[in-house]
Amino acid sequence: MQSYDEAIAFLGEWGPYQRTIFLFLSLTVVPNGYTALSMVFLADIPQHHCRLPNSSNVTIGETSFLNLSLLLPVEEVGDGQMYSKCTRYKTQMKDSLNDTMPEIEPCIDGWVYNTDRYTSTIVTEWDLVCDNGWKGPFTTSVFFLGILCGSIISGQLSDRYGRKVVLFGGIALQTILNLIQLTSQSWEMFCVLYFFVGVGDTANYVAAFVLGMELLGKSERIAYTALGMCTFYAFGYMLLPLCAYYIRDWRMLLLTLTLPEILYVPLWLYIPESPRWLLTQSRVEQAEAILKDAARKNGITHPGVIFDATDSSMDPLDRNRHEHNYLDLIITADIRNVTILSFFLWMTGTIGYYGLSLNTPNMRGDPYINCFISAASELLVYVIVWWLMQTSPRRITTACMFILSGGVLLLVQFVPSTLQIVITLLLIIGKSGATAVYTIIYIFTSELYPTVVRNMGLGACSMASRVGSIISPYFAYLVTYSEILAFVLMGSLMVTAGLLSLLLPETRDQPLPETIQQMQPMSCCYGSVKGHCCKISSFQTTAQQTSQSQGDITSSDISTAGL
Repeated sequence: MQSYDEAIAFLGEWGPYQRTIFLFLSLTVVPNGYTALSMVFLADIPQHHCRLPNSSNVTIGETSFLNLSLLLPVEEVGDGQMYSKCTRYKTQMKDSLNDTMPEIEPCIDGWVYNTDRYTSTIVTEWDLVCDNGWKGPFTTSVFFLGILCGSIISGQLSDRYGRKVVLFGGIALQTILNLIQLTSQSWEMFCVLYFFVGVGDTANYVAAFVLGMELLGKSERIAYTALGMCTFYAFGYMLLPLCAYYIRDWRMLLLTLTLPEILYVPLWLYIPESPRWLLTQSRVEQAEAILKDAARKNGITHPGVIFDATDSSMDPLDRNRHEHNYLDLIITADIRNVTILSFFLWMTGTIGYYGLSLNTPNMRGDPYINCFISAASELLVYVIVWWLMQTSPRRITTACMFILSGGVLLLVQFVPSTLQIVITLLLIIGKSGATAVYTIIYIFTSELYPTVVRNMGLGACSMASRVGSIISPYFAYLVTYSEILAFVLMGSLMVTAGLLSLLLPETRDQPLPETIQQMQPMSCCYGSVKGHCCKISSFQTTAQQTSQSQGDITSSDISTAGL
């Protein structure tokens, strides 16, 4: 029986059909670039202090006849002093030195917020400061928890109802709930809706990833993954600071980011269902109709019947895959070591990426410029990663990016606070290293696991990364209290992950393992790993098996993949 790739080879490569699919599917992930990171501006914390009796209009930074030092305690923060954000004097402090210090009380009348930067955020809307300060980062964690849950169910739904249905269903869920969020009357309502926005966000991304991998040929898949989805994700990220700069009210900003998603509705007519999935459902006629339409768009005469009855059945490799389960990821010492270490690498890489991305408001300088530079730098990173993946050893590249990111974070604490440009540049370099790691580790992991459990391994690792994303907002929150502690923790984790990644076997230019027994053992010695690579290179795999293992992807198995 011929493989699917052989059956559709007559379509050629990079024709009008492939370019259309590449563009339209990449466009659908643009909202993913700003949805998760929109909390950088929606939940930013402006300067604030307790609302004062009979002077509720006074804010720090405004000119007023009132002397705030007589009404607010002064606290030591780093090398300087600032007015207390969470307490006030019960009675006005007198100028006389003989008077005793007045009693301090919490902000029982609420807070006054500086409106120089924002008209409103969800923080000012529901007073998510002081004792309620944990609610800000928790809101972002709720979104990532929604992504975790969505990644579990979206793959199963995609395998049952189709990739196209889940793709547009995810977009619809995300759009509708974002619009309902505009009417939120409480923080709790906002969080519940944001959870389900996360479900729709990951359903959209995963379905677009799987659909592109299944619709495009082997030569287009790599470009689609690295240069299609990743770069369009970065474009979405770049739109966030541009919109936030001109729109300072959180409801209007959310509305502006959400309304353009309605334009995706017409794409339903141009993005087809996956013929691979249709074949697994024994819907051969529909699969052939899609491919014949693709041939027409490419100006190719199709060769008559493309599939016969046997082509709708699962191939032997897939049947063998279903005999395995997640326990096989720890069944032998070699695969167990790879699994445990990969979990740590994925989780640490995610903490670094989102921890630094969400830290943008805390960086010195203009937050809008910092966010835009951070987003734009990702475009360059994806091109560099694309080049490194074809020229450099996997584990050396992974280790270097981890250590680069962690090293600059550890270096930040030694830079004088007066050199703000240097500090900002170092943080952007650290973020770029984390971005590279987050991209490289996916490719590296897919090459480490054998074919029979590769997709399960990727799914399990991606689940571990979601744990990191849930934790990451609190690293950004910690920066507001202690920059040194936050960056030392993140930097130490990244450097440790980089050193541990050197224990993994090298996979570049090595045949992909087909069975668990063919996995390479870990080693801290490059020569040892190289020796093992040479040893396992003697096992025989046909070109058809290799291409199949690289291109055969199911939605449920990789339902947690992606940025």
